[in-house]
Amino acid sequence: MPELPEVETIRAFVDKHVRGKTITAIDMDLPRLIKNTTAARFEVALIGQTLEGVSRRGKYLFVHCSGPWSFLAHLRMTGSLLYEDKPGQYEGRAIHITFVLSEGRLLYRDIRTLGCLWLVPSDGPTGVKGYDTLGPDAISPDFTTNRLYALLKGCHRPVKTLLLDQTKVAGLGNIYVDEALFRAGIRPMRHSDNVTKKEAVRLHEAIVAVLQEGLEHGGTTIRNFISGNGKEGQNQDNLRVYGREGTPCTVCGTTIEYTKLNGRGTHYCPKCQS
Repeated sequence: MPELPEVETIRAFVDKHVRGKTITAIDMDLPRLIKNTTAARFEVALIGQTLEGVSRRGKYLFVHCSGPWSFLAHLRMTGSLLYEDKPGQYEGRAIHITFVLSEGRLLYRDIRTLGCLWLVPSDGPTGVKGYDTLGPDAISPDFTTNRLYALLKGCHRPVKTLLLDQTKVAGLGNIYVDEALFRAGIRPMRHSDNVTKKEAVRLHEAIVAVLQEGLEHGGTTIRNFISGNGKEGQNQDNLRVYGREGTPCTVCGTTIEYTKLNGRGTHYCPKCQS
């Protein structure tokens, strides 16, 4: 699933290329991707509107339009927004919605077709629960060490489970949580209220560091992720535990272990993390 660095990489590229362009038509071959209205109403509300930019909260992309309605997208497992200046540039790439623009086209791509799009008011609450209840974004100034420590102390869940809760911290997913916990020396299954203040400081620093590293390398491509320009990310070369089960830890040489934690695949070093 695209996480914060992947979604932000998409946002930055698409935002740069669609601003000021008008939606002249919408071609849709999979109407069920629109979750809160009909495909016909979605099209009527957006055709003729000018795109004013693309913002991100957590793993959601908000495409702002000039009129009363805009649209929200969650990419789920294999979704992406692409911009092409020449029609057919991404032909055969699992494109299910095409926004024809006054110049170029904005495409919604999704191999497994698990993504979601919503027609939402341009201002105010969206009515999409998962979006309206998001916690502070993991790279925003609101996500401080003190806030993280308060969250940890206020919960008895495994620390990884807490960090994956989007109402607590927005944007983190399996890859970057495993990587941050490794760098902080904390086992994913430790109860969050057992994390000390010193460890919380390390964890906050590690979260920021792994997300920044992901952004600098254009995101992580394990299988299907591509950015708004069709390119794969390169951050997979920097992963220290995620997807490396059965291989030696890069720090101590101990074999990286894999387990399931609340149904989520989890990777950790049994020596470096306690």
